[in-house]
Amino acid sequence: MTRGALIVGAGTGISASFARLLAKEGYKIVLASRDPGKLERLARETGATCCAADASDPASVDGLFTQVDQILPSLDACLFNASARAQGPITEIDPMRASETLLILSYGGFLVAQAAARRMLPKGRGTILLTGASASVKGYPQSAVFAMGKFALRGLAQSLARELSPKGIHVAHFVIDAVSSGTRRAAVRRPQTWHRTAISIPTRSRKPIWTSWASIEAPGRGKSSSGPGWNTFSKHVARMSAAICGSNKRRPRISLRSFGLRRLF
Repeated sequence: MTRGALIVGAGTGISASFARLLAKEGYKIVLASRDPGKLERLARETGATCCAADASDPASVDGLFTQVDQILPSLDACLFNASARAQGPITEIDPMRASETLLILSYGGFLVAQAAARRMLPKGRGTILLTGASASVKGYPQSAVFAMGKFALRGLAQSLARELSPKGIHVAHFVIDAVSSGTRRAAVRRPQTWHRTAISIPTRSRKPIWTSWASIEAPGRGKSSSGPGWNTFSKHVARMSAAICGSNKRRPRISLRSFGLRRLF
C-alpha cells in the first residue's frame, strides 16, 4: 500500500531534502506553505501536491487536512517545519509581530499535530516530526520571541510522545543548528531520558567551515525498542537525519554518528 506524508512549512532546504527521500521510496506527498508557488519545482521533482495553508489559522489547517484526506491514501508521516522570527531588543519588538511569530512556531505546531494525530490514532500508527533549533534549548540575546516559540514546540513534542507512543504514534523533535567545525564542537545539554543522535558533516580542511549539526530527541516508553510502529518511525527519523545533512550543499560527503537511537525509559 502506498504511504502518504505531509510537510507543513515546506521550503527549499531540509524539508525539500526530506520530500526527495520520501519520493524515492514511493511516498505520495503533500507540500503545504503560505506561498505554494515557490514549491512548484520541488513538486514536479517529487510528484507532490502543493497546498496553500497558514499553520497559525485553525480554519486554514482544517482545510489543509481536508485536502490531505482526499489526496493521500493514508497519513503515515507529518513534518511540521513552519517558522517565523521577531528579533531585536526586547524593548523594541513589535507586540503584534511577536504574537504572529508565536502563533506560527508553537500554536501552529499544536494545530498540525492535533489534526495529524486524529487521523493516525484510528490506524494505530504514524510519525509526527517537529523541527526545532538551538533556541529550543537555549535563549539567545535579542531572540526572546523565537526562543519562546521553540521552547513551546519542544514541550509539545515531549508531551505528545509520552501520550501517543503507547498508541503506536511516535514523535521526534529535531534540534537543528550549525557549528563551525574548524573552531570547536557545539555542546548542547539534552535530557538524559531522550534519545540522542548527533549528525555531523566532517571536513578535512583546517579552516573554519560552517556545517550542519543536529540532535534528535525522540522519547518513548519501556526499555526496549519494540512496539507498534517503532520500526517505521525509526526509518522516518533516519530519512530526516539524512535530509538535514543533505540540505548542506557545501559538503556533500555525509557522516552519521548514532549514539543509541533506542528507548531509554
